[in-house]
Amino acid sequence: MAKRFNGRVALVTGGSRGIGKGVAQKFAEEGAEVAIIDINEEGLNETKKEFLSEGHEIYTKRVNVINAEEAEAAVEDVVSAYGSLDILVNNAGVIRDNLLFKMTDNDWDQVMDVHLKGSFNTARAAQKYMVKQNYGRIINTSSTTALGNRGQSNYSAAKAGLQGLTKTLAIELGKFGITTNAVAPGFIETEMTKETAQRMGVPYDDFVKFSVSNIPVERSGEPEDIANAVTFFADEESSFVNGQVIYVAGGPKD
Repeated sequence: MAKRFNGRVALVTGGSRGIGKGVAQKFAEEGAEVAIIDINEEGLNETKKEFLSEGHEIYTKRVNVINAEEAEAAVEDVVSAYGSLDILVNNAGVIRDNLLFKMTDNDWDQVMDVHLKGSFNTARAAQKYMVKQNYGRIINTSSTTALGNRGQSNYSAAKAGLQGLTKTLAIELGKFGITTNAVAPGFIETEMTKETAQRMGVPYDDFVKFSVSNIPVERSGEPEDIANAVTFFADEESSFVNGQVIYVAGGPKD
C-alpha cells in the first residue's frame, strides 16, 4: 500500500526531541525520506539510533539555524543526499521566560534569533530548490502564546512574528507551487514543558493537571497531535491551503 509521503523529502529543524521528533517520526512512518537538524548533538545521535531500530533511515546533522551559512549548507547536503527537498518544518526553538522587567537583552535576542532568524535562514535556503522544482511545503511551528502570555514577551513576539512570516511567504511563494502554513500548539507534553514546570518550581503532575483543567477536550496534547496537523499542511492534496495558522490546542483560540 502506497504511503502518503513516498518519494518526498522532509527536513525538520529542532527534530531531536519533543514536537520536532514527533513530526519527523510521522513523516518517516508515512514513507518520506527524513532529515533532522538540531544543535543538540547527543539528542541527534539518540534519535538516529531510535529511528534505525524502527527501520527508518534518517539524515542528521548538528546545525545552528541562527548561522545562515550552516543552514544553507545543511539544506544543500539534504538535496545532494536525496535529490530534492519537498517539505521544510521550521520547529527549532528555545525558551528564556521572564517578566519584562527581569528579562535580559540575551533572553530577548536568543529567542528571537532561534525562532525568527532561524526560520528565515532555513526557509530562504530551502525555497531556492523548491522554486526550481515548482513544488514545496513550508510549515512553521508557532504557538498559542503568539496571542500573549505572562512572562513570555520574547516568546510571544517571536511566535507572532512567525505567523507574519508565514503569511508573507505564502504570498511570495504561492505562484511557484509552494505553500506556507503554521501550526500553533497549545499545551503539549514535551521536555520543554517539563523544563517550564521546573523553572516555576511546580511539580510536573500538578502543572499538567492545572493546564488540562483549562482545555475543553480535557486532556493534554502530545507531539503526535502536532504531527497530524503538520502532515495535513504537507500533503500534496493541501495545495489550496496557504498562509493559514491552525491552533492545535484542544479548544478554540481567539
